[in-house]
Amino acid sequence: MPLSHGQLWKAIDGLARREGISTSALARRAGLDATSFNPSKRFGPGDPPRPRWPSTESLTRTLRAAGLSLGDFAALAQDAPERPSTTPMLGMAQAGQNGFFDDAGLPTGDGWEQTDLPRSKDTLFSLTISGDSMTPLYREGDRVLVDRDATRVRKGDRVVVRTTGGETLAKEIAALTARVVTLASINPDYEPRTLARRDIIWMGRILWVSQ
Repeated sequence: MPLSHGQLWKAIDGLARREGISTSALARRAGLDATSFNPSKRFGPGDPPRPRWPSTESLTRTLRAAGLSLGDFAALAQDAPERPSTTPMLGMAQAGQNGFFDDAGLPTGDGWEQTDLPRSKDTLFSLTISGDSMTPLYREGDRVLVDRDATRVRKGDRVVVRTTGGETLAKEIAALTARVVTLASINPDYEPRTLARRDIIWMGRILWVSQ
């Protein structure tokens, strides 16, 4: 059975883990450019992003370097998917009532639901915030988790945008049409920016922030 785009890259990631090295090191071992298997190389420009596939030659050289058969490589892609991690979830109003936290402030008792945490996938990556245009929401040094597969962005979403001019921006969508996107900063010292869609290479939604 042919491998899907996600399965193929999953197998490459699995091979690197099996060898105890990064995907960059795996590429170098195969005599390829160190960035050949980077997540940034797995999708091209477009809305939605266009999947990119490693060449047959790249795969052949990689399997030869790892001493792996094509069948074994395919098996790495067919492993059962990991179950998503979850964390207890409670409404703020309920959190003010007794019986939901123990003496240490940890979740306890009935009434808690579960919310899924992001599961690792090809389109997910993390960036470190620089500058102060999004303070106090995001501060210098904060890390945001971005999903380039979140293609249905809408007004009010916090996003990371990559422009044809080489900028990578963390902003909030103030307005969007088929032709333009208006990006706002949280910091009032920065004016909103309106970009033509043709000047945007990609746009991914911010899922989480680590502060």
